[in-house]
Amino acid sequence: MTKQASNELIGVKEIARRANVSIGTVDRVLHNRSGVSEKTRNKINQIIAELNYQPNILARRLASRNVLQFAVLIPAVSPESDYWTAPIDGVLQAAAELKPFGIQVLIFLYNQNDKQTFLEQVKKVKRKKVDAVLLAPFFIDAAIEFTDECKSAGIPFVFINSDIPNQGSLCYIGPNLFQSGHLAAQLVNFNVPANSKILVVNISHEIKNSSFNRLLRKEEGFRAFFEKWKISQQIIRLDIRKTSEVSVVKKISEVVQANPDLKAVFVTNSRVGSVAAAIHQQKKDDLFLVGYDYLDDNNDWLRKGVIKFLICHKPQEQGYKGIMTLYQNLVLGQAIAPVYYMPIDIVSSENQEFYRN
Repeated sequence: MTKQASNELIGVKEIARRANVSIGTVDRVLHNRSGVSEKTRNKINQIIAELNYQPNILARRLASRNVLQFAVLIPAVSPESDYWTAPIDGVLQAAAELKPFGIQVLIFLYNQNDKQTFLEQVKKVKRKKVDAVLLAPFFIDAAIEFTDECKSAGIPFVFINSDIPNQGSLCYIGPNLFQSGHLAAQLVNFNVPANSKILVVNISHEIKNSSFNRLLRKEEGFRAFFEKWKISQQIIRLDIRKTSEVSVVKKISEVVQANPDLKAVFVTNSRVGSVAAAIHQQKKDDLFLVGYDYLDDNNDWLRKGVIKFLICHKPQEQGYKGIMTLYQNLVLGQAIAPVYYMPIDIVSSENQEFYRN
């Protein structure tokens, strides 16, 4: 028996001695199991409080020999964007830290442009009969159906990157999307005069007019800034559903050519690098371009001055905190706040070398 486990047992023995009950009864109270009278339970809890007893979680997890499985269901890194490298790194970091505690993290990756791959990964998660789920809900209807099943089975789940409000998640960890768009509008407003023509670009296979859509929530916040301050701007919108770089460059080039008076472009996701490539081809580097995420391609265009600002939401920390939140709730029994908003960071060419996801 390890020294930690020995100390753990001594603490339980002392509680049992003072309460004049068996060690098994103390263990049932510590694990909130049935079979203990209310009077005895209160007595034991009072002694625990008096002794300021803190059970050794590692010893308890090792002694139980039960492995808890956490499923992670998020997009795979794609040729179009390496955004999901950072959340996966955060998940792997948390998994390594929690492995000694009997936590196994299983990662299931889907193509964010293909709903069928999401449904296939959901089937794999169900077959594993996991204890908890960390989920990035790209396909809203399918995500709602899956999390409804999780609720019915008593499986807690955490959303990262984007939220589905009122869906019963243990927690949402990610940006306030509306405020993120609001901030983008403020950056634009600092740099272009009133009555300017501004292009808002949404690049995704899944663009539906839903209040849950992460891109449209940013656009909503962007437009709301100008409405709030009664600033007149000509905002035009472009939805691009074919997301290859060739398709994006073609569409952006067409719009830029058709709108020679364009002053600014706001891209609502990490595909801003493809937009920068198109703007550069059109010799329009003076356009005020702002978009999302600290990625290699985006950083190159930021360094060259084509992208003026990147807005970032700490994606690696989202993955790490998502796993840790499930652990804190399931193993430590801690209450979890329903929302944990990530910071909304602004990265420019002046500070990009020092920024970390």
